[in-house]
Amino acid sequence: MFKMTAVTATLALALLTTGTGKALAQETETAKAAPAKAPEAERPLNAYRLDFSVNELEDGKTINTRQYSMNANSDDSSNDLRIGTRVPVEPKQGEFQYMDLGTTIISRLMDRKGAIELYVRAEISNFAIPEQNSGHETHPVLRQLKISASTLALLGKPMVVGSVDDPNSKRQFQLEVTVTKLR
Repeated sequence: MFKMTAVTATLALALLTTGTGKALAQETETAKAAPAKAPEAERPLNAYRLDFSVNELEDGKTINTRQYSMNANSDDSSNDLRIGTRVPVEPKQGEFQYMDLGTTIISRLMDRKGAIELYVRAEISNFAIPEQNSGHETHPVLRQLKISASTLALLGKPMVVGSVDDPNSKRQFQLEVTVTKLR
């Protein structure tokens, strides 16, 4: 009986070893046929300073300029700059909601094949000047401008990324940005 058990155990062990050997051989052949994936090349991370100017022009002459700055990395993350006032509005009697008025600039930078891709979205809102408020004496009139742009940045040089005309006057608004590499 002991001999029979020993022979059966040896035969089972031989079958298992042969099956495992075949599986290992197949895995090795598969690995040779398909080369291992190379790790993705890391994109370089660079730091930049973005200097924004919102220029207000009338008849081609600059009459007002607002300046904003932020630092940003070239990792395609969003950077926000917000300044303004929350104004209460009453859509229904006794119910108040707040509306944001002011300036919001959102930007993203990405290094791509040696070029700096820049995405900018600017929203500027404020109360209209009295001449633009005619016919709405009881409710304030708001002015709003939005510029969204995607372009390649010119390092160290100011560039206009968008401009809009005020439909109620001879004024024009320009969004200008200068991108400077920090390191």
